[in-house]
Amino acid sequence: MRPVHIALAALVAAVWGVNFVVIEIGLDHFPPLLFSALRFLVAALPAVFLVGRPKVAWKAIVGVGLVLGVAKFGLLFTGMDLGAPAGLSSLVLQVQAVFTALFAFVALGERPGRVKLAGMAVALAGIGVAAVDEGGSGSLAGFALVIAAAACWGVSNVLTRKAAPPDALNFMVWVSTVPVLPLLALSLLLEGPDRDLAALRGLDWTGAGVIVYVAWITTVFGFGAWGLLLRRYPASSVAPFSLLVPVFGMSAAALFLGEDVSPLRWCAAALLVGGVALTSFQRRAVEAPEARVPAPVSASAPAPSGACPPATASPTPPSGPSRRS
Repeated sequence: MRPVHIALAALVAAVWGVNFVVIEIGLDHFPPLLFSALRFLVAALPAVFLVGRPKVAWKAIVGVGLVLGVAKFGLLFTGMDLGAPAGLSSLVLQVQAVFTALFAFVALGERPGRVKLAGMAVALAGIGVAAVDEGGSGSLAGFALVIAAAACWGVSNVLTRKAAPPDALNFMVWVSTVPVLPLLALSLLLEGPDRDLAALRGLDWTGAGVIVYVAWITTVFGFGAWGLLLRRYPASSVAPFSLLVPVFGMSAAALFLGEDVSPLRWCAAALLVGGVALTSFQRRAVEAPEARVPAPVSASAPAPSGACPPATASPTPPSGPSRRS
């Protein structure tokens, strides 16, 4: 890869990693389901009028939109709202690579080799260590929802692979149109219109900046840049940069949010990132052409398999409706 493209890949990983800190800040301004709905609304508009007509079947767009947008991001934002730390969430979400391999085997008949099976075992061991660490002082319910979000991400990766969109940015923008109304309906039903209206009435510059970041920076810029790299280089050259996402995520959470990273969590990080690296391993000689097709990621934004959404954040806690109240 050219140095400029290496720098671009590292920048995207940083954007996706720091995004978890921005989500944490956003959850102090908005209920989680409303926050997710606003994220997709701003990501879709006005971009949907600029990217042209969708280049894949509507059923693929709707399927990925529901699984990725409603299920994955709804679960992730809710899990973090329940107390799953930003840094840990950026790490645990990487287990989506294991779920992707499992679902690809069931749905597509892609049998994992010994190296991938070993990587899956190592990554799952890392999840176990992270669960032990979180169980000592954190929210196991939030932790479980983040793992469920990773599973939904794995399903959406398989659906995206089957759809094989020729233009990653076009696909992601149209996918972003799908979750808005379902998430708004769920927010009104589960979070209540009073809480939603209070959040919207209390919108300030910090809240608006958070929405812009998670929508335009992590989704439109991040996914567009990642798709550009995947069109120019083999997936085996690009995908390893996604392993930097939890590094940036945990570092940013420690720097901006003061999250403590225990020795046990570093151990979990080493196991999980190492396992994901093995799970994502594919010999270049046998890499299929469709491996260049990106699948949704990140936290706050969509990303390829093995990568994470997945935002910069201010160390100053924002004002507005608090999820702690």
